[in-house]
Amino acid sequence: MVVIICENIVKMAAAESTSLSLSLPEEPLKLSDLLDRGWKLYEDVDTTNEPLAATHIQVKIRRGITQLEEATRMVAQIDLFSRNEDLEEVATTDLKYLMLPALLGALNMKQVNLAKRLEQVQMARCYFWDFLKRCKEYNISKFELPKTNENSADTPEEESTNGPQKPPDLIAMATVRAAKIDRYKQRKDTEAKLSEVKAAVDSGQADDEIIRDFYLLNVRKWIVVSLEEIESIDQEMEILSRMDFLKQNANQPSLPKRPPMKPFILTKDAVQARVFGAGYPSLPTMSVDDWYEEHRKKNVLPDQGIPPSAEDFDAEERAKEEKEQMVENDDEEALQKARDWDNWKDTHRRGYGNRKNMG
Repeated sequence: MVVIICENIVKMAAAESTSLSLSLPEEPLKLSDLLDRGWKLYEDVDTTNEPLAATHIQVKIRRGITQLEEATRMVAQIDLFSRNEDLEEVATTDLKYLMLPALLGALNMKQVNLAKRLEQVQMARCYFWDFLKRCKEYNISKFELPKTNENSADTPEEESTNGPQKPPDLIAMATVRAAKIDRYKQRKDTEAKLSEVKAAVDSGQADDEIIRDFYLLNVRKWIVVSLEEIESIDQEMEILSRMDFLKQNANQPSLPKRPPMKPFILTKDAVQARVFGAGYPSLPTMSVDDWYEEHRKKNVLPDQGIPPSAEDFDAEERAKEEKEQMVENDDEEALQKARDWDNWKDTHRRGYGNRKNMG
């Protein structure tokens, strides 16, 4: 399934390059010329000190991709490689065409277009994976073929749906680290051998065995590079997917903001509200009942899990409030009771008549 997706992406890129190639000079190029030019453009871009985002650098990258894609089509037309043959059966002059997908993947990774970045890294991964698959079939080097996009995308979903994530596998982590160290050593060793062989090849005096060794060393170097690039691509694709998810959520309308509350003094009852109001005329006062009623009308009462019955005053508080209200209304009976109570408190100490206190 993933191989089909990669093939479709490559075909789309090939169709785009065909339209771009109409603007290039219509001169017939041999297969070897296309590969050599595309390879040379990659080396120029890879070793340049100029920013990759520069227009002329991006034009050079696009030109290299177009030439390598044309070479790939020609290789497919003549059926240069077959699954039924061994590496020894491949001619020395044909070995270099094994690197076509790897070079295409590397050039696609150097494109700078944030709007199409996810598409570019997906295409590059397909090219690298196709190159590694061909090298695996020819048994050029010992390595584990990376997981496909489909398998790697399913893994985190299964872990999240089946339950809590498992703790990291220390053995697996150590194995991955050891593999990276081994690849690093292989790459350094291969590059050292390449620097020795390349001088003989460039001189034009190398025999068939040295030339074959030169191309095989390049293929082995690109195997290490492709494995590293796929690891990096998988991480970048995860980041790009999350960024796309965040952008989609950012476009959703946000909840309306509540207007800021004006400061006020919250009092226990209306009597305290008048007292505080008299002392602080510039700061409004509000009783608990008024505050509760205002928030109840606006449906913005805080949900604290308190049942409605607990919010009412108890019987004693209600009695005190009624007494205070009657005193305020100049009720004669209430006033007389209040005076009698004050007089009784003046002649009797606190706790009088309480047997528990031995009074």
